Amino acid sequence: MSEAAIVVMLLLACLVALLLVLLARREAGATRAQAAEDVAALKSEARALVADAERRHERLASREAEIAAERREVRDQQQAAERRAAEAEADRRAAAGDLDQARKEAAAMLAASSGLSAEEARAEQVHLVQEQATHDAAAEVRRIEARARRTAEEKARRIVATAVQRVAGPTSAQSVVTVVPLPSEDMKGRIIGKEGRNIRTFEAITGVNVIIDDTPDSVTLSSFDAERREIAAVAMAALIADGRIHPQRIEIAYEEAVSGADERALAAGHDAAERAGVGGLHTDLVATLGRLRLRTSYGQNVLAHLVETAEIAGALAAEIGADEALARRAAFLHDIGKALTAELGGTHAAVGADLARRLGESAAVVNAIAAHHDEVPMETVEAVIVQAADACSAGRPGARREELDQYIERMDTLERLVVAHEGVRRAVAMAAGREVRVVVEPEVVDDYAMPGLARAIARQIEKDLSYPGEITVTVIRELRASATAG
Repeated sequence: MSEAAIVVMLLLACLVALLLVLLARREAGATRAQAAEDVAALKSEARALVADAERRHERLASREAEIAAERREVRDQQQAAERRAAEAEADRRAAAGDLDQARKEAAAMLAASSGLSAEEARAEQVHLVQEQATHDAAAEVRRIEARARRTAEEKARRIVATAVQRVAGPTSAQSVVTVVPLPSEDMKGRIIGKEGRNIRTFEAITGVNVIIDDTPDSVTLSSFDAERREIAAVAMAALIADGRIHPQRIEIAYEEAVSGADERALAAGHDAAERAGVGGLHTDLVATLGRLRLRTSYGQNVLAHLVETAEIAGALAAEIGADEALARRAAFLHDIGKALTAELGGTHAAVGADLARRLGESAAVVNAIAAHHDEVPMETVEAVIVQAADACSAGRPGARREELDQYIERMDTLERLVVAHEGVRRAVAMAAGREVRVVVEPEVVDDYAMPGLARAIARQIEKDLSYPGEITVTVIRELRASATAG
């Protein structure tokens, strides 16, 4: 390589080195300028932070000075209050001393003028105040009681009137007859039978009078005994439905009617409980209630009376805010003992309460039943409601009449008087007590003894029974024999 080329290469290398140095110096200058700007910015920010800190310090110092001033003021006020309290306590003690001294002087003057010590005067004053207070309290109590009585009477009248007017019960029907409808007029001839044998058999078996008059499409069954009338009506309805009417069929229908009495009683009990709004009764209670459908009290049907009493008791309980369900239940059961008094000893209230207790009724219901005639103390307000409802149902106009019970009692007495004779199996008072039919045991009383027995019964009736008009005694003796052909 020539020297010229070498020189050129060296020159180029020097130029490149010079350019690199210039570039490095330029970058170093730019870096120094940026660093200077950053330092200036940091210094400005530091100066701002220092200024803010100085302002905060000044505010804190000012607040501390204010707090110190407030503390000094509070301390001064507290010291002033303590001084005033001490002065007030000193004044109070001085006033208390003056008051005690004044009281002592007044007590001494009072004792000197009245001749009484302070204790005696105090006791006298207390006695006078007590007497005055007692007098004022008694007067106020009398005024309150009078006002309460007036208000209670008005409210009680309103409650009873509101409860009773909701119940539209029928008046008592003192009927001793049952009308049986007939499907056609020619049925009357079948009931009478050939030469009247069917009607005579029916009357002899059932103990009721069968009245066939001009009333179209009906016959009338007459008897003072409601149970006999019901059995006769059921038997007559069965015979009419069957169409076959003869003495043997009459006996079968009668036996079926007698055997269905329990079923009819249960149905009547369920129907009455539903009408009274009472549920959950024991089956024996329902059946016993059903027996009351044939029982009357002064002409009022006892089962209908129980339903009516339950309705009134429920209305009364609702008016005064008592337990309506309990009042209805107790009122519906209150006379249940009347179905058992002929079998058990004791009053119907006690018998009914014992039955209800044995069959799971609550203590409140049992007490209401036992107490509705005041035989035991009443323990609940519902017991009082039951007694009031019973009185409302029994005492309303038209509810009861005494003549029917007297009539029934006279018929029962007549039958018992006749049955007491030896050989008499059954006695039936008929035709409103103007006739007594006597069925005798054929093994005990023969045909020759029948006239004498009839006369003996008539003489005893004349002797022991008071009655209007005449009573005909008819003695019936029937001897049957049967055999079976196999």
